[in-house]
Amino acid sequence: MRGKTSRRKVRHLRVRRKVSGTPERPRLSVFRSLEHIYAQLIDDTKGVTLVSASSLDPELRGSLESGGGTVDAAREVGRLVGRKAVACGIKRVVFDRGGYKFHGRVAALAEGAREEGLEF
Repeated sequence: MRGKTSRRKVRHLRVRRKVSGTPERPRLSVFRSLEHIYAQLIDDTKGVTLVSASSLDPELRGSLESGGGTVDAAREVGRLVGRKAVACGIKRVVFDRGGYKFHGRVAALAEGAREEGLEF
């Protein structure tokens, strides 16, 4: 029997077969650990990260009272990645949930990004 992490990686690979980022519509990739959450916009044609944000960023670090592993922190990370993307001229993305359920922190990150103007 496989562990939880390896099952998530298999699900992620299944999603990645269909989801790919382009320069016009990069992939918004999400990774969550127990204590933090990370998001990046990736152009898969060049293999380049265009924008990244996490609950460890100095802009958010002081404002997160209860740490980086909460739904509120995920929403703030989504807002931050949304602001950075719009500043770079990116409005449309494809969402890569990373093999996680679209629930809780992953959904909150997506909501935050949508609030700042990202479309997916």
